[in-house]
Amino acid sequence: MRMAKRIENLPPYLFVEISKKIAEKRARGEEVISFAIGDPDIPTPAHIIDRLCQAAQDPVNHRYPETDGLPELRQAVADWYQQRFGVVLHPDKEVVPLIGAKDGISHISLCFIDPGDIALVPDPGYPVYSVGTLLMGGKPYYLPLTEDNNYLPDLDSIPEDIAREAKLLWINYPNNPTGAVADLGFFNKVVEFAREYDLAVCHDGPYTEVAFDGYQPVSFMQAEGAREVGIEFHSLSKTYNMTGWRIGMAVGNAKMIDALTRVKSNLDSGIPQAIQLAAIAALRGPQDCIPEHNAIYQRRRDLVVEMLNKIGLETKPSRASLYLWVKVPEGYNSVTFATALLEQVSVVVTPGIGYGKSGEGYVRLSLTIPDAGLVKGLSRLAEWRDSKSGFRAKST
Repeated sequence: MRMAKRIENLPPYLFVEISKKIAEKRARGEEVISFAIGDPDIPTPAHIIDRLCQAAQDPVNHRYPETDGLPELRQAVADWYQQRFGVVLHPDKEVVPLIGAKDGISHISLCFIDPGDIALVPDPGYPVYSVGTLLMGGKPYYLPLTEDNNYLPDLDSIPEDIAREAKLLWINYPNNPTGAVADLGFFNKVVEFAREYDLAVCHDGPYTEVAFDGYQPVSFMQAEGAREVGIEFHSLSKTYNMTGWRIGMAVGNAKMIDALTRVKSNLDSGIPQAIQLAAIAALRGPQDCIPEHNAIYQRRRDLVVEMLNKIGLETKPSRASLYLWVKVPEGYNSVTFATALLEQVSVVVTPGIGYGKSGEGYVRLSLTIPDAGLVKGLSRLAEWRDSKSGFRAKST
């Protein structure tokens, strides 16, 4: 049996490896506390589940759905974007529902990347940006995100020949894994850059509704000319705690939306209609669940930041997203530090190197852990620090 070279060269997905290690420890009866994966622990709001259950009883929803989704869902997405961001979208041409945002992110490279083509990819960044490029035979050109530049890519530093050859530019704010945010000025600069070099822009924006301290993130679609050059991926996963239901959307440039829809129509059978109807209930229903959930995450953020800084692990409070980006102590790299925590105190964090070369020297902690586990995990970190006679955060 001979596998395709694209599979032979494909690295294992980061969270799969972490999950295997967690499963091994739990199989031995050990309690593992995981700060690793950004999967909300707060349940989906009851009114959304009620609509899902009701819709599941209707035989009409037992049949194949359409790839481009229910017209009512596309309209609900368009209405939500207008209410939230002031962006007017054509529901039939500029919106396509997705089986979670990852569905569209992983498939968009099929629309643009031929063997040898270049995609500009943030580093550190969500691994699917580069993996989708590699699966199509393309070449990621990595854009370092550094603390000195507020974890924004320095577009001016991209070599002229690379910029002209590239076909896609990936951006993601609020950012995973760093928790960084971007303003409309940055997005306007991205539009200008894309126009100059004939680039398609893909903005991954699923964390716009997870924000703290009164901050309200903007959408890339709010930038002047954004729909001329790109699309935005969004999701109900983080906004309404619907990760398990797998539903999201892409919006923006009609030509890009059409290409993505055509790819998907050949590769999947769409989103179950009962879930689509639940999504409509989420988008059109009461939105008070969002500030309620954010208050919980903000309280957790403040607790974790206070404890980490107290024990010598340097981090700053993120303004949005579900994550904290934490410097590892001296004497460790991101993998050895994460491994030591897992092996010695059964606490799981995500090594920064898993998000790219520029993620070295950091680990990511998620705030999606129940309060009791959060406190216990922090206590284990403090005890581990004490057993090491203290440590100082590594300078980077």
